[in-house]
Amino acid sequence: NLFDSRKQITAFDVAWDLWQLYYSEDFVRVPPPGDRGFAYAGWPEPPGFTGAAPARVLANSGYVVGYSDALGNPLWAAYRMFDLELKDPPPRPDDFVVDLRTTARIDPALYSRSGYDRGHLAPNYGIATRYGRQAQEETFRMSNICPQRHALNAGPWKQLEQKIATSYPGRFGEVWVLAGPVFGPQPERLKGRVAVPEAFFMIIVDEDAGRVRAQAFLFPQGTPADAALDSYRASIDDVERRTGLDFLRELPDDAESALEARTVARVW
Repeated sequence: NLFDSRKQITAFDVAWDLWQLYYSEDFVRVPPPGDRGFAYAGWPEPPGFTGAAPARVLANSGYVVGYSDALGNPLWAAYRMFDLELKDPPPRPDDFVVDLRTTARIDPALYSRSGYDRGHLAPNYGIATRYGRQAQEETFRMSNICPQRHALNAGPWKQLEQKIATSYPGRFGEVWVLAGPVFGPQPERLKGRVAVPEAFFMIIVDEDAGRVRAQAFLFPQGTPADAALDSYRASIDDVERRTGLDFLRELPDDAESALEARTVARVW
């Protein structure tokens, strides 16, 4: 049912999506890239300015992360949301866990009384509803967690995660998401180990029959809980400048350049 209340889809959304599909110039036409599992058009390249070693790519049941042992943080997480009948997810796990695949082996206790939440990149709800209990538990590995202020974590970041999990798949069939932190040149560290981001990005890619579009967001750590998503629209070029990461690198250069230069006029 398109108007299932769980999916947060309105008649206005449907009208807007039809207009976008047939009249918008936000799409570029590209040949389909080979691997479209968790990332569309390839993993991001390693960062160019943080001084960290190249990302350690860690595969999970419902998402993939590129992890920096030097920063004690994931640099990006990639996942795919697809449409299905939404049901209640399993109960939220109680505990975060050390990821023994990393050499940093960040302990959840390092965040205690720090003023920062243990912020997910690949989300609990979206992963649980698509990939099941084991995949949900894997989102609580510390390799998927960054220090995030509570107002951002429980406010606009969560709001966007919920749109991606409940509204976008019903409207677009499937979307691909890249999320990650933005670090300054000399970030604060929790207990001298976990680097604290100055901001976070999220990029969402939608494809329809070889026509691809993307929207991007940049959220400062100090983003208020009641902030409107429209205020944080960005281009992928903006995110690349802030992170040093190269996105959508498997697309033809002209299509990649066109997609990455655009800031959407309205949040999908």
